[in-house]
Amino acid sequence: MSDAAFSPGSSPGHAPAGRPSLWPLIGVPLLLVALDQITKWWITGALMLNQSRPVVPGFFSLTLVHNPGAAFGLFADSGAALRTAFLGAVSVLAVVLLTVFYLRTSATDRAARAAALLVIGGAIGNLVDRVRFGKVVDFLDVFVGTWHWPAFNVADSCITVGIALFLWTSWRDRGHSHDHSHDHSCSDSTDAAAPAGEEPR
Repeated sequence: MSDAAFSPGSSPGHAPAGRPSLWPLIGVPLLLVALDQITKWWITGALMLNQSRPVVPGFFSLTLVHNPGAAFGLFADSGAALRTAFLGAVSVLAVVLLTVFYLRTSATDRAARAAALLVIGGAIGNLVDRVRFGKVVDFLDVFVGTWHWPAFNVADSCITVGIALFLWTSWRDRGHSHDHSHDHSCSDSTDAAAPAGEEPR
């Protein structure tokens, strides 16, 4: 048997150095789906459809609504069968692609991995509703005066935060790439300007 079989970090359940562990990929989305489904189960028992309960008067209420579309009511006016099939397929595709992204992302890039896990959990949470009911349970109602943001749920919140994290990591990576390019340019300029016979610094 090779020495590699006894090398540190090679035991079952441990990911190779620099590679993400599978446990967060399984555990975090399951936890988010459980939280999403428990809150939907609770609100369905606590309120009647379209009933509202103020939490922060003039700003935030719990309002039970059914959303046949995507997050924040998108595609709600499309045909039921086509809408369910399309949104279900999009959710499955998103979960598959983000799972691949997570597995290919370095374990050191925690923000990118967290973003993937949040979106995976949110996508599965709403997919469960779509498979069970053909629509999604929404109940978080944010508003100012008579203007209401489309009602949403825990799964939508996970997706939104995950996308925001993806955007932040993209901006961060572009900034690092620019800094490295600038450092290389300065180094090349210094080397070229060094007098003949003098070692470049």
